[in-house]
Amino acid sequence: MSACEIRSPLARSPGLPKSAEGDPTFPEPWAAEAFAMTVHLHEKGLFTWSEWAAALSAEVHKPGRAEDGSDYFDCWVAALSGLLVDKHIADADAILSLQKSWQRAAEATPHGQPIELENDPLR
Repeated sequence: MSACEIRSPLARSPGLPKSAEGDPTFPEPWAAEAFAMTVHLHEKGLFTWSEWAAALSAEVHKPGRAEDGSDYFDCWVAALSGLLVDKHIADADAILSLQKSWQRAAEATPHGQPIELENDPLR
């Protein structure tokens, strides 16, 4: 899909890494999933483009963020999580609990195997 075929303005987000053809690129599958989730939630009307841009900008410009943009998708996820919490769509404690569970699942998954939440030894 070329950049001109992407309907959501989120795909044209300043700072979003792009290929030579202008398509969004992602360093890891989770980043693509976070992007797709954000586009979907925006298209469903859970937040406006302006709200998203403000949330992402605030995360990208927080002190301690990587000057080279290498943590761009970490900022993306933090902005999405914060926006969903601020709008009372998600619970901050539930998000944190799931993040920790996914981390434990990743650490418990043998190399080369898919990471599944069921791999969390505390679940």
